[in-house]
Amino acid sequence: MSERPPHERPPRDVDVLIVGAGPAGLAAAARLAVAGVARVEVLDREQHAGGVPRHCHHGGFGTWTHPLTGPGYARLVLGAAVRAGAVVRTGVTALDWAGPLALNTVGPQGPETVRAAAVVLATGARERPRAARLVPGTRPDGVYTTGELQQAVHLYRQRIGTRVVVVGAEDVSYAAADTARAAGAEVVAMVTEFSCSQTTAARARQARLGHRVPLLTDATVAELLGHGRLSGVRIRHRDGRTAQLACDTVVFTGDFVPDHELARRGGLVLDPGTRGPAVDGTLHTSRPGVFAAGSVLHPVESAATATREGAHVAAAVRELLAGVGQPRAAVPILVDSPLRWIAPNRVAPDDRRPYVLRTSEPLHRAVLHVVQDGRLLHREGLREALPNRTLTLTARWTHLVDAEGGPVRVALDGP
Repeated sequence: MSERPPHERPPRDVDVLIVGAGPAGLAAAARLAVAGVARVEVLDREQHAGGVPRHCHHGGFGTWTHPLTGPGYARLVLGAAVRAGAVVRTGVTALDWAGPLALNTVGPQGPETVRAAAVVLATGARERPRAARLVPGTRPDGVYTTGELQQAVHLYRQRIGTRVVVVGAEDVSYAAADTARAAGAEVVAMVTEFSCSQTTAARARQARLGHRVPLLTDATVAELLGHGRLSGVRIRHRDGRTAQLACDTVVFTGDFVPDHELARRGGLVLDPGTRGPAVDGTLHTSRPGVFAAGSVLHPVESAATATREGAHVAAAVRELLAGVGQPRAAVPILVDSPLRWIAPNRVAPDDRRPYVLRTSEPLHRAVLHVVQDGRLLHREGLREALPNRTLTLTARWTHLVDAEGGPVRVALDGP
C-alpha cells in the first residue's frame, strides 16, 4: 500500500455538505445546524457568501414588515447560518465527485476531498451571455449580463457607458435598467421578442414605477456594432424590418439556465424542461443521499422561494440522517406545450409540496389537467398566466398517483 504524498491531505468527513452559499444553501445550513446536525459545511466558489442578492441593491427582499435590499438579505441569511453553527467556506470550488457522497474541492489551502452523509446542491443559475444566444457582430467592450452589470456597478464601482439597451422585459430586466440608471446612464430602449400581449405585465410595471423607456416588442438584437467599444445594436423586428440603435452598453437579461455542471458530472438525471436535476417532492435527486434546492432546479425564482426550498430540503435531509427518509418510488411529471416546465418534476404518492410551472404563452381562464395512464387526477383553473411569471399547482392530488404507473402529465384545456 503506497503512502499518501506529503502535500495531499486525507479525506475529511462532514455530516452534510452543501454546495452553494446563496439563499437556498444558507437556509438549509441554518435549519440543519439549529436542529442539532453537528457538522454542516457550505462551500462557495465566490469570495463572499450570500449569492446573487449580494449585488442586487434594489428592494423587494425580506418581508412586508422587514423589507430589505439584496445585500441586507444576503447578510441576514449568512448570519443565520453562521450563528446556528454551520461552517461557511468561500473561495472553494467543488470540482468533481470522488464517490457517491464525496466531492473533490480546491480552495486557498489547496485540493481536498470532502465526504458526507448527505450532499445538497444549491449551485443556482446564470443568465446566458451574448455568445450562448448566438448574437453575431464584433466583440466590443460594453456587453454585460444583469449579474455582470450589478457586480460592476455595486461591487466594484466601475464606470459603465452612458447609453444602455436592455435585452428583455421581465423583472430582472427592470432591475438591470434600475442599475444602469443608478450608474448615471440613460436606458434608451428595452428589446423583447415577446409580443404586446405577452408584455402586459411589463408595461404595467413600467407605468407603476414611472419608467419612460421605449419597449420594443416582437424584436431581437440581431447584431452588435462597434470596434473597441460598442457603438450600437441592430434590431430586427418580427416582420423583417431592421433598425439601428446608438448605444455604448447592452445588457442581456433573463434566459436563465441552471448551474448544473456538478449534477451533470455526477450522472444525476436532469429534467428536460428545467435542465436542472430531476427531484421529487422531498427535493431528492436520482442519486441516494443527494438533494438539490433553489434556482438550480428551476431558473429562476425569487430569493424568498430559494430560502423556503432550503428550509424544505433541510427537513428531508434530517429524515435521511435519521434513517427514515430513504429514496421512494416516484414517477416523472411531464408538461405539454405551451407549458415549459414543472418543479418538482417527479412525484410520489406522499408528496405534499406545491408545484411551480412556467408557460411560454399568455393563458386566460385555462384549466390545468393532471393525468396518469388516462386517469384524471386533478383539475385546476387558472385566471391568467404570463410568460416569465410563476404558476402554482396544488399537491392535493398526489395521493392518487400510482407509483408503479406511467408518467404523470400536466396539460391545459382552455382558450
